[in-house]
Parts: sequence; C-alpha cells; structure tokens
Amino acid sequence: MTSITASNYHIHFNQEAYSHLNKKIAEKKYSKIFIICDTNTHENCLPHFLPLLETTVAFEIIEFEPGEINKNIETCIQIWKILTELGGDRKSLIINVGGGVVTDLGGFVASTFKRGIDFIHVPTTLLSMVDASVGGKNGVDLGNLKNQIGVIVNPLMVIVDSTYVKTLPSDEIRSGMAEMLKHGLIYDKEYWDKFSNLTKENFTQIENLDELIHRSVAIKNDVVTQDPRENGLRKSLNYGHTLGHAIESYFLENTKKTTLLHGEAIAAGMILEGYIGMKKDLLTGEEYLEIKNLINKVYDRVSFDKKDIEQIQELLIHDKKNEYGTIQFALLDGIGKIAINQTVENKLILEAFEDYKK
Repeated sequence: MTSITASNYHIHFNQEAYSHLNKKIAEKKYSKIFIICDTNTHENCLPHFLPLLETTVAFEIIEFEPGEINKNIETCIQIWKILTELGGDRKSLIINVGGGVVTDLGGFVASTFKRGIDFIHVPTTLLSMVDASVGGKNGVDLGNLKNQIGVIVNPLMVIVDSTYVKTLPSDEIRSGMAEMLKHGLIYDKEYWDKFSNLTKENFTQIENLDELIHRSVAIKNDVVTQDPRENGLRKSLNYGHTLGHAIESYFLENTKKTTLLHGEAIAAGMILEGYIGMKKDLLTGEEYLEIKNLINKVYDRVSFDKKDIEQIQELLIHDKKNEYGTIQFALLDGIGKIAINQTVENKLILEAFEDYKK
C-alpha cells in the first residue's frame, strides 16, 4: 500500500512499514530506544511489534495504565523521571505503541523531554490510525478538559498496521469509525457514501478496511498539511467535536455516568451539530436525516436529561477552539464541505439536544 507523504515525515502501511522503521533507526544511530505503551497494548500488541523491530540498539519498555483518565501531566512526570533514570538523552528515540491516549501523551513526553527528542507513532486502535497519530498534535487533558495542554510537533514516522485492529473489541472499532465517517462528511461525499450500508451488526465485517483506512488517513493528512497550525482549514476536523468533546468530558467526570468512548461522544456530536447546520440553512433536511439515520444505525443513543445538558453547555466555555470568549463551531455546508468559525446561540444548542432525543 502506497506510503503517504506528510509534513517532513511519512506514513507507512502494514508489513512494508517495518522495513522503513528499521532503516530509519539504523540511519539515525540512536543511543537508546524507549517504547511507550499502556498495559493493554503491552499484552496484545507488543508480541506482534517486537519481532519486527530489527535493531542492535538497547531498548526499554515504559508502560502506564490505560484510559483517558490517565492522559494527564502526572503520568508525563512519571515517564520523564523514568526516562531520566534509565539514561535517556537527546539521541534517544521514543516509539509510541498504542491508541490515541498513548500517541497523544507519548508524543507530548518526547516533544518536551530534553527540549524535544525523536518519536515514532505505531497506532494500534482504529481511532488512532485514522486520527490521533496523524497531524502532529500531542498533549494531555487538564482535569476533565480534553487536550488543554500540548504542542504541535510532527513524529519522525507513523506506522499504520491494520493487523492491530484484530486485537480490538468491537466497541473500539466502532469508536474509530466515527472519525472515518467524519472525514467523509467534511471532505469527500463519495467516501461517506461507502458507509451507507453500515449498521451496528455488520460494521466489524466491513469490506476493504485497509483501503478505507488509507483514504481516511489521506484526508486528514491533506487537511493538516494545508493548515498545520489550525488557522483555517484544519478547523474542519472539529466537526462533531465542539459538543462531542464537552459530552465526552462530562461523562468522564460524572461518576454516575458510564464513560463514553471518544467515537461514541463524537457520533452524538455529529448529529447535534448536523441539526444546528440544518437550522442555519447549511444542510438540507434530507442531508441531516441521512446523517442522523446512519449514525443511529451504528451507535447507541446517548441519554441526556436537563441537568446533563446544562452542564455540557457550561463545559463549552472551556473548549480550546474558542476565540475571544466566543464558542466556535465547524458545521457541514452540505455533505462533503464545511463552514468554519460558526457561532451558535445557546437556544439552538438546546433545540439540537431536544431533536437528538427524538
């Protein structure tokens, strides 16, 4: 499968990717390699990865507990201390093997240790393959507020190996597909149409998954290459995420709620923001129903009461995309196109939640 050229690095796919990895490690003459993973990827993914890592450079494995709850500065501090104790220096390499939490956090650790050392992403979840590992965003959460602390620094390389998808539970696969659906909605209607027959029952048997992953990665890469600092076009990737991130944060911090996976929250956010786009005459009613019906066939409906909605709206104030105290939305301007920097009144947000419940 053809490699994708990003900004000063390449995204390589499947078995061929490891020859690129080993060649790069040999060229750079690293002093030591550190593999950062969580306990899940240590058990399920390193047995596939380590035999393919061909190097005489000594390596150490650093693991932490899985989950968004551990994507914080405290985990970074622990890893920075371990790197120091194990003799990490500016000629060390970090390889992040894991999902979006691992690549986000591991990239941030590498970007700041010794003022920045090389790092490579090996995403092992569908979500991290098509989203988190591409584009150079690295960071951690601040309390329950997602991705508030971070930097934009590109990896040395990304390896996308669909073999790891086989290690995932079905809900993690479905979570990743939310970002793939988003890529079609904001950028490529023909790609969106490829998912038209998707349901909760058949998504794990989807055909041509490698090709769909490749196209999704290409779409995100096209966007971030044109706008690496999120001054314009890159904001389109936030469709579904303004409300989706607030929903995800609220369910993460509320002990009475079952924590949502990222894609589950974004799926709800895409419906809500689709409704808002329709009410702002950017989407037709038929387009909105097409989006809502497909997403509802794949994802469980999230339950909200009045208090939930009020607290989710309060969290919008802290969204990192806000400018001058104004909440900024990226809304669909028809399927396959986007309108950025859209302001939305609270009344319309409440109306969207009411429609979501129907």
